[in-house]
Order: sequence, then structure tokens, then C-alpha cells
Amino acid sequence: MNTPLGVLQQSLPYLLQGVWVTLVVVLGSLSLGLLVGLPLAVGQVYGPKPLKRLIGIYVWFFRGIPLLVLLFLFYFGLFPFLHLDLSAFVVAIIVLGSISSAYQSQILRGAILSIPEGQMKAARAIGMSDVQAIRHIILPQAFRLAVPGWSNEYSVLLKDSAVTYALGVAELMARAHHVASRTYQHLVLYLCAGFIFMILTFLGTRALDALHRRVKLRGYS
Repeated sequence: MNTPLGVLQQSLPYLLQGVWVTLVVVLGSLSLGLLVGLPLAVGQVYGPKPLKRLIGIYVWFFRGIPLLVLLFLFYFGLFPFLHLDLSAFVVAIIVLGSISSAYQSQILRGAILSIPEGQMKAARAIGMSDVQAIRHIILPQAFRLAVPGWSNEYSVLLKDSAVTYALGVAELMARAHHVASRTYQHLVLYLCAGFIFMILTFLGTRALDALHRRVKLRGYS
């Protein structure tokens, strides 16, 4: 059956397999972004000026260059130059995670700065070191305040993950393009891919909104 609905029915299981690849890329990028972005945020708030400048350059670099350029730069340029044989899937997570770390560092930085400075002074007054105060008092609150920002970051990463098909990552968009190029049923397949992305965005943001309602701090907007 080469009708639009027939092609969609036959290709839907193949497309849905790409959903799992997309989710792994997005969740892996979010995790890497948090892992790198957290020390960047702490360094920007509490670090010395030279460290703050270095972190500012890092953030400026990954926020200022388009995603597709960074994907090609790392996959075809930097990693081969370093003699690192990494798959397109791994490179996609590294690049998206690096970009996310730049944005998440600013989300966490804003959350840290929104906490009253008196809490750090009070922690020092009872004998806690700065590291102890940051770990046990500042960051637990900052994580809660950062949840709405993560909701937006999830949506952005989910949409950006579609660009990784340019490297050959077999995610949802790549699979939809592959089927469309063989069947010429571009409209119905791309509509289906867009609809699936909308569902994933809705489910992810609703889950993070529910998390925010559960852990939000009273007195903070």
C-alpha cells in the first residue's frame, strides 16, 4: 500500500523505534549538561575572577555557535584530529550536552543568586566552611528553583535532537526522512514526526511541572 495512510501504518513501528534513540540523546545530553553545568555555575558565583572569565568564554562559545556547526566541528574536525573514533550517537550527546551545560550553568547560577546571601553568612557563623554551606544549604535550594528552567531546556534539547540526523543518528527525524525519501509521502510522515515531538514535549514538560509543584520552595516565584 503506497497510499499516505498505508505508508504511515507500515512505517510507524520503525518511526517509534527512533523515539527511544531521541529520548536517550535528550536525557543523556541533559545529564551531561547538569554534570558539567553545576561546577560551572558554582565557579561563576563563588570562584575567583580568572576562573569566572574562563567559564564565561566557555558559555559564550557554546551559546554563540549554531548546533549544526558544532556537530560538524566535533565529528569531522576535532575528534578525528585527536584520533578519537567516536560514533555519531556519542558525538551528538557530547555536543548537545556541552551546549546544554552552558545554558544549565546560567539556570543554576540564577537560582544560586536568588538565594538570600544571609544564608551563607549564617552557615559561616555556625562554623561551616564555604564548601559545606554550598553543598548542604545553597545547592539543595538552587536545584528546586532550577526545575522550571530545566523544563524549558528539555524542550529545547528535544527539538535540537532532530538536527543530529545530519550525522546519521537514527533518531525520529532521521527515520522519518529515510522513509519519506523512499515512498515520497513527505507530508504525512513529517506531520507524524512533528506530532510525536509534540507529545514528547508535552509529557516531559508536564512531568517537570509536577516535580516543580512537589519540590518548590515557599516564598520564591
